[in-house]
Amino acid sequence: MLNKEIAEKTRELRRTRGEDLQGLNMEELEKLEKLIEGSLCRVMETKGEKILKEVDALKSKEHQLIEENQRLKQRLMSLSKGQGHLLEQGQSSDSMVTNISSNSANPRQDYDNYSSFLTLGLPFPD
Repeated sequence: MLNKEIAEKTRELRRTRGEDLQGLNMEELEKLEKLIEGSLCRVMETKGEKILKEVDALKSKEHQLIEENQRLKQRLMSLSKGQGHLLEQGQSSDSMVTNISSNSANPRQDYDNYSSFLTLGLPFPD
């Protein structure tokens, strides 16, 4: 009895894959077509949901990166004011970071001094 059931399920699986369709009549083919269409709709729905979740995750990450970029720009401006540096016309903020880093005797010390204020959201020390 189990062997017969296994053989039937194997036949169904082959037909679902599009194999061994010659012995099916029109009604069986239509039934198989509806079954496959329903399965395909569920696959497309699940795929759509996953894509939307990925888009939402990427938008969230974009928002976090924009906020981090703004915090870093504020820190950069604060550091530049504290060390008497002004942005020369046409000078990028990247080159300013390089200048501040190279002018600092101990960059790790600068990081330690400012990171706790940035993390906690406290005002910068004068």
